Amino acid sequence: MRNWLGNDGNWIVAGLAAAITVPLLSFVAGMPFWIAAIIALLIFAGLVILLAPRRLFEGLDIKSIGSGRIAFARDLLEAAVPFAQRLEAAADTITDRKTATAVRHLAEIAADVFRKVEAKPESANAVRRFLSYYLPRAAEVAEGFAVIEAKRVPDTKQLEEVRTVLVKLEEAFVHYADSLIDEALGTLDTDLRLIQASLKEDIGR
Repeated sequence: MRNWLGNDGNWIVAGLAAAITVPLLSFVAGMPFWIAAIIALLIFAGLVILLAPRRLFEGLDIKSIGSGRIAFARDLLEAAVPFAQRLEAAADTITDRKTATAVRHLAEIAADVFRKVEAKPESANAVRRFLSYYLPRAAEVAEGFAVIEAKRVPDTKQLEEVRTVLVKLEEAFVHYADSLIDEALGTLDTDLRLIQASLKEDIGR
């Protein structure tokens, strides 16, 4: 499954490395156990820090953006991520290939929105409804399809109704994902007109 906002892999790797270090140093290298244990502890601590997953919004200028906006975006993303994970899980469960692909596409769009909001937290409000309403509902619908499909005699009409809703949800997902791009291009038309005016004035074209 996709690594949405980081995980605890650094602790696992560090623990394994430390566990291997102690017997290697004690029995193979003949080092006293207590020294091997100290070295293993240092290795563990170092790897935990070195391999720590990148924090959400790490590297952004919080002062210029505003801590309130960062907190708002963080709350939205942290609440939304489980629903995107549920979409992926549902896609893995659904046997109908076309529907599974559609559900997985919804998860991919959600991941794209997450990346854009993380890069520009001030845009979170533009996709608030997407993150807090459409994404959770999409997860529920996808899981519902999987449940219906798992019946011994699935209701084909009900399955088709769910497919129709998934298509409409995809349209909503695309709309909100593109709205973030449209927002970024908000001043492009004005900039183009100004450039064209300057070019006409300076070089007559």
